[in-house]
Amino acid sequence: MDQRRPGTGLTGFAIYPASVTAGPSPHDLESLCAIRDLLSGLKLVVLTGAGLSTDSGIPDYRGPEAQPRAPMSYQDFVGDPANRQRYWARNHIGWSHLRHADPNAGHVAVAVMEQRGLLSGLITQNVDRLHEDAGSVNVVDLHGRFDQVVCLGCRRTYSRRLLAAVLEELNPGFLQAALDSGAVEMAPDADATVDDAVLIERFVVALCPACGGTLKPDFVYFGENVPKDRVEKSYAMVDASGALLVAGSSLTVMSGLRFVRHAAKEGKPVVIINRGATRGDDHATIKIDAGVSESLAWLAEQLPAL
Repeated sequence: MDQRRPGTGLTGFAIYPASVTAGPSPHDLESLCAIRDLLSGLKLVVLTGAGLSTDSGIPDYRGPEAQPRAPMSYQDFVGDPANRQRYWARNHIGWSHLRHADPNAGHVAVAVMEQRGLLSGLITQNVDRLHEDAGSVNVVDLHGRFDQVVCLGCRRTYSRRLLAAVLEELNPGFLQAALDSGAVEMAPDADATVDDAVLIERFVVALCPACGGTLKPDFVYFGENVPKDRVEKSYAMVDASGALLVAGSSLTVMSGLRFVRHAAKEGKPVVIINRGATRGDDHATIKIDAGVSESLAWLAEQLPAL
């Protein structure tokens, strides 16, 4: 007998965790049946965004209940040591929260679809690596990954877990002091908002141990371009598919929207499951405003294997 927790296994699974045991609502079920009928027999490429990870306790940037945020741009990060100090202090707190997140039923559902041969690939705008934790293999981490840092000088990469230990040594007691100072608001890129200027000003930033250069999380900042090889691989996944399924993305930034436009231009069905409007709604064959994880879980069980 499979002893895995619901939502964490790839075989003998029940992919509705406790938070979504009821499954889709009757209203959503009608739309999901239409999606199932449209996608049956087609190889899918799945594009996911932050709305998928909210059920794992990771906040969304642009969901209906998201607080307005102004993420630090690449230019701000590289151009001012004070900005880097503020960013790494906040990231140190955010990492301590985000690294404990687990995949939810939606992540598991996508992995199950891949295992059953339904996918040509998975493109994710998320940096949380929860798709890989759930078992997905053929993944393009379009915006990079939060569990790795890169030196902007020598381009060496390091584990974010290792950096956390270094930052803790450089800043003993910082995490607890920050949490004790008041509410800490998390963001999906492991950033956190902390309203304590004194704590931030005392934070010691780690440098690259190899060359003394500037370390940066290995994901795409606002104002940075997505690496060309990731874009090309993502287009190839879309071209190899019969339909595009968007889950939990508002498609606000062009990095994801371009694949929706490309699929629509090629005459491929586009399905969007998201809470709230998206920039791709005009290109959607079917759009459903519904819970992402429970919708994906239902589709993973209902779509016939190819």
